[in-house]
Amino acid sequence: MKKAFVFDAYGTLYDLRSVEQSVEAVFPGQGSLIAHVWRMKQLEYSWLTTLMNRYEDFWSMTLRSLDYTLRSLQLAANEQLRLDIAATYLDLAPYDDAVVCLDSLVPHRRAILSNGSRLMLSALAANSRLERYLDHILSVDADRAFKPAPQAYEIVEQALAVERSDVVFVSSNGFDICGAKSFGFTVVRVARTDTSVPGPRVAPNNMDERLLRPDTG
Repeated sequence: MKKAFVFDAYGTLYDLRSVEQSVEAVFPGQGSLIAHVWRMKQLEYSWLTTLMNRYEDFWSMTLRSLDYTLRSLQLAANEQLRLDIAATYLDLAPYDDAVVCLDSLVPHRRAILSNGSRLMLSALAANSRLERYLDHILSVDADRAFKPAPQAYEIVEQALAVERSDVVFVSSNGFDICGAKSFGFTVVRVARTDTSVPGPRVAPNNMDERLLRPDTG
């Protein structure tokens, strides 16, 4: 019997299309491109800082990657607009199945493990009202290394006082699933958008009783 179900936040519990919609309102016709470049650069910066052992939290990564995106697309934004756009990551819409899934997992412990900073995740969980369905909200700030670095997943063992074999880890991100599986978690990859990333078995694009039948290979 597994003791804990741990979820990624961005793109797994929370729909990143919220970002595209927000940016589209500011830069009509460019929302999709901006959101895509921004997200790719956000991840790239996080991985580089981990490899170089020069940690900055995810809010810094979010702002720096937004600056790069706007610059590369030759789009202008003053400081207030820049902060307003970045704040989209504090108020993302949860997927429709998030509450049902989390609620169904009682009495197992339920947690988020995210690259997001503590402040970002606290705001996100409060704004979306998912906090009542979570027992732990864990940020990689604790070990100062972004996923998929092994030390990021160690946070779960430390915070929940469980063995890695006791954990089911759920994510829509291929890099995250690969990192979690390598670490020793049982994994479920939920196909939200991109199903082309090789890796463990992909569940259909929702989270329900399938989490009780995770990949064990």
